[in-house]
Amino acid sequence: MDWHNWSGSVAARPQHIERPKSRTELAGLIQAADKVRVTGAGHSFMPLCETSGTLLSMGDYEGGIDIAPDRRTAWVPAGWGLDRLTEALWAEGLSLINQGDINPQSLAGATATGTHGTGAELGSLSTQACGFELMLADGSLVECGPDKNPDLYQAQRLSLGLFGVATRIRINVLPAYYLEERIERRPLAEMAERWEELGAATRHFEFFVFPYADYVIFKTLHPVEGSGDLKHTTDIDESIFRNICEIGRRVPKLIPTLQRFMMKMSAKPTQRVGPAWRVFPSDRTIRFEEMEYEVPRAAGLPTLLEAIAYIRRRKLPVAFPFEFRLTAGDDIWMSPFHAGPAASISFHQYAKMPWRDLFTEMEAVLRSSGGRPHWAKRHTMTADDVARLYPRTGDFLRVRETVDPGQKFVNDDLARLFGLTPPARS
Repeated sequence: MDWHNWSGSVAARPQHIERPKSRTELAGLIQAADKVRVTGAGHSFMPLCETSGTLLSMGDYEGGIDIAPDRRTAWVPAGWGLDRLTEALWAEGLSLINQGDINPQSLAGATATGTHGTGAELGSLSTQACGFELMLADGSLVECGPDKNPDLYQAQRLSLGLFGVATRIRINVLPAYYLEERIERRPLAEMAERWEELGAATRHFEFFVFPYADYVIFKTLHPVEGSGDLKHTTDIDESIFRNICEIGRRVPKLIPTLQRFMMKMSAKPTQRVGPAWRVFPSDRTIRFEEMEYEVPRAAGLPTLLEAIAYIRRRKLPVAFPFEFRLTAGDDIWMSPFHAGPAASISFHQYAKMPWRDLFTEMEAVLRSSGGRPHWAKRHTMTADDVARLYPRTGDFLRVRETVDPGQKFVNDDLARLFGLTPPARS
């Protein structure tokens, strides 16, 4: 029985792949298994879902949305994709505080890995979760929050799936709102000078820059008055970009010319207004591999410019653009944003082209400014790196040992990453 992630680079052969629908069914599956991992949409580029045991998908699990009387929070199914969840919230007159630029991921997977959108004052999806309902290794169901099992709550906020199977998550919400999206081409030199000013001027700020182009695709989202629905569009014309990637794969030396051509094609500004849940996500159907580092805010643009210069010096065949975003700091034990406000630098490569050696070289550049990697995107952290970068690692592992001493939810890569040895067998 085969499973692979979205990009195709991570494959596993679990003994069972199950889609439980009820509490009783889920408890039976967990109790019967030696090893358990949970998958959402498979958008992790790291082997977080790998297991030789039982792989669970929670998309069909029982339950719906339960909105608090003050309409500021809601208990929602942890296994729902963000696409399904945000549409259902909109029907109730509610929106998430923030989202990323794709929405197939499950809410549980997004919070468990620190997935985020962009916004200088906005945290990751993990910061929006204020309560969890978990099924533990023995099949028991527990709830945790700031005032209920607080240590488990603090660890579960960014859990990597190490504590149990999330069945419901209590999430902060806002009254439904509309967003205006503006996309335009701007000089990279202007971004280098004005990025802090531009990032502070709008709720959501980001840009994409091809390493061989001198212009960026500059994108902002800002809440506005709105009405009606929105015709589906996306922020990059994937039909043109797909052809450019294929040409670059066949003739890598043409990549610089192709990227400059792509930027000429994006010269016309665009603008649209629509429901937040429809404006946040864009189509991402061209498969790629991704590495992302969260670097201290002040080091963001200098690090990006150094990465671009490195690629140009080495004439590396990088087909995809960098993505540059801003994210607020937080107090979550294992969050890459625990150190404070950050700039997120995402490095991609077309999945059909060689990427492993490129990522090794680029990781050294992104690490040089004190960056921390996104847990679900390609990195080579070791247990020593984790302990050095995350001062609360000891607390995290203490809670893990308490709720799962038999390591039912630990796979080989997570054991390596946290320096875990298998428990002694009696």
